[in-house]
Amino acid sequence: MTSREIVLRTINFEGPERIAMRLPEPYPNDIVSTGTSADPNWKPARTFNPAQGAMWEDEWGNVWSRLDNFSKGEVVEGAIKDWSELDDYPMPTYDDPARYQDARKEFAERPDRFKIGGLPGFPFAIMRYLRRMEIFLADLILHPHEVRRLADRVTALLVQCIENWAAVGADGVMFAEDWGTQDRLLVSPAMWRELFKPDFKAICEAARRRNITVWMHSCGYIYDIIGDLIECGISVLQLDQPGLFGIDRLAADFGGRVTFWSPVDIQRVLPTGDAEKIEGFAREMIAKLGACGGGFIAGYYGGNEAIGVRPEWQDVACRAFVKHARFHSCMDV
Repeated sequence: MTSREIVLRTINFEGPERIAMRLPEPYPNDIVSTGTSADPNWKPARTFNPAQGAMWEDEWGNVWSRLDNFSKGEVVEGAIKDWSELDDYPMPTYDDPARYQDARKEFAERPDRFKIGGLPGFPFAIMRYLRRMEIFLADLILHPHEVRRLADRVTALLVQCIENWAAVGADGVMFAEDWGTQDRLLVSPAMWRELFKPDFKAICEAARRRNITVWMHSCGYIYDIIGDLIECGISVLQLDQPGLFGIDRLAADFGGRVTFWSPVDIQRVLPTGDAEKIEGFAREMIAKLGACGGGFIAGYYGGNEAIGVRPEWQDVACRAFVKHARFHSCMDV
């Protein structure tokens, strides 16, 4: 069974021979993921003095800054400073097929793996950068009509991205959109369903038409909308803090309905450095989330420094995933 077949069987609940994994060498990696190549014609409108700190402009026109040397930072100046600028705002060239040709070659070099193309975000993440986070949250109340107009443009661009990823052989697309604090969504569930769920549905339906699965990363507490995400067509939820929800609760409410891709919890378990606790958590995720014919992909968190974790602690998790990788059926739980 190839890596691609293992991942497909995992997300379709068709009983793979083992759990799917995305781990660093020397451990198994069933997935190849990549993004678009840079736009050769794009140049930042501004450059910044190093004395100002780590600041840069992205191809959307947003200005970023960070205080450390390992995080991606945060937008400090959105590209759309006033809604009067919306009609003249030029979207980046993610609709250009030429930006996907390097990915085509990379996919072709690994035909046995499951192939994921990266999206530049989903409507919320993209829009909140374009306006800046605190301003955009106010926009949801004060300027819903303008938010809707921008969302339509962003959604149309993302649908075109999916068309391009399908053309170069991707099996899935993935985006990152952090929706939660430690105990709730950034907006009410009702507002999420009214303002954002229609775009999730439209984008996932476009992917489904091209036989593309949709994978979503989100940090924080998003439990209140997991059912909605499944309804929209999200196939895989990449969660770094599954302990925030409770493994038993996730398995009971969503087992057999969506696949969870996760490392050992980066907030409550990995930082303890307790090998027995780390292995036990890995085994619990496999046994409970990986039941019912699939539903779990073993992951690895790439930023040890950011979460205060030693590499050897994640190595314990990797060994545990491999050791307990036997496929589980519902009868085993």
